[in-house]
Amino acid sequence: MNTKTAASPRTFFGEPMALAFLSFTEAWERFSYYGMTSILVLYMSQALLLPGHVEGIAGFSAFRAGMESVFGPMTTLGLASQIMGLYTGFVYFTPVLGGWVADRWLGRRAAVMIGAMMMSAGQLAMAFDVSFLLALLLLIVGCGLLKGNISTQVGELYAETDGEGRTRAFAIFSIGINVGAVVGPLLCGLLAQLYGWHAGFGLAGMLMLIGLFTYIAGFRYLPKDRPRAGARAKTKLTGHEWRTVGALAAVAAITIFQSVSYYQNTNLALVWISRSVDLNFLGFHVPVAWFNSIDPLASIVFVPVLFALWRYQAARGSEPDDLGKIATGAWLATAANALLAVSCVLSVRTPVLVPVIYDALLGISFLYYWPTLLALVSRAAPATIKATLMGAVFLTLFISNFIIGWLGGFYERMTPAGFWAMHASIAAVGGVLAIALSRPLKRVLAVD
Repeated sequence: MNTKTAASPRTFFGEPMALAFLSFTEAWERFSYYGMTSILVLYMSQALLLPGHVEGIAGFSAFRAGMESVFGPMTTLGLASQIMGLYTGFVYFTPVLGGWVADRWLGRRAAVMIGAMMMSAGQLAMAFDVSFLLALLLLIVGCGLLKGNISTQVGELYAETDGEGRTRAFAIFSIGINVGAVVGPLLCGLLAQLYGWHAGFGLAGMLMLIGLFTYIAGFRYLPKDRPRAGARAKTKLTGHEWRTVGALAAVAAITIFQSVSYYQNTNLALVWISRSVDLNFLGFHVPVAWFNSIDPLASIVFVPVLFALWRYQAARGSEPDDLGKIATGAWLATAANALLAVSCVLSVRTPVLVPVIYDALLGISFLYYWPTLLALVSRAAPATIKATLMGAVFLTLFISNFIIGWLGGFYERMTPAGFWAMHASIAAVGGVLAIALSRPLKRVLAVD
């Protein structure tokens, strides 16, 4: 294992050179992922699942029959929403399995390589109607092998005692994630608008291939796989530790409500924007996919703003605690969705600025609740199962995306105002629960 010592020269922002290749690999992968997801539900609802195309998808009749046996009959839009929810949900579930496979059989390097190749193949398969279901399967499995294992390699660049180095490394690593999330929808969305859907998916595939080549180029710098450890003795948790696990599970469950209202912006919000928003701005027709770049951009821009605000509040003894920040995130998500509901009531064609504000509010909401949840679990979880609980947190996003896809089936049965009011109410439930349960949860978690 490479460790950050005097013998390991720092050549990338003062950090090991391997960090550069890992960060850029993740950036290209996020370019590809967010570029593809920004046009996926639009592509399905406006082209792929319509007569003349849907018949050409290999295995789709059986797939649809299976879906409707579980979820009931679905319209084209409802089916597109449910597929989107299943896809994004499993993307957050399979990294748990990918880490397990890497630990026991493949090793992290091989897992990342195989995952990158599968994702590249999946993105390229999206360019053809016939291979649509195969493409989704390749992307889900590939992401499971790549995502968790590449993050783990970042931590393995540093000695166990070098907490500050790890913090710096993950801060740099997260820049790649956010930049990819901003630029991917811009490029893929523009190409899809100018040259057709498959041009956007083709670009996503090329970006993923660049990520694979970047990883290969840095192979010699990467930490070597650890030998598989023998079976560890089971450590019995104390009563207090079990209560802590229960409290953390409760906090994570609370965030599902705002995750549902937040991540609908990648699903039915794009459909609503394409149908109900005046996209002409200063003579330019804004690509719908571009709106998916706004909330990650806000998550970058507002970091220093919120840090300054929290320092100001801390100096006056008024900084919200962890549960307070999670509640604030829920109220911001409530406000964002309520804004869409009000705009639907006031105008038939919503001004383009409204969804911009909506996505910006969601980006700030994300900063309040998601990093706070991860930090809380990292700090309070029992040491013997800390890594397991950190991975389990992402299962809340798995659950959230399943719910998001199911809720999308109600869009055509409700008015748009009612649909977004429903999502505002869902986020508000999360805010109310965070406040109502704050005192007992803080007692268990010892949150100051």
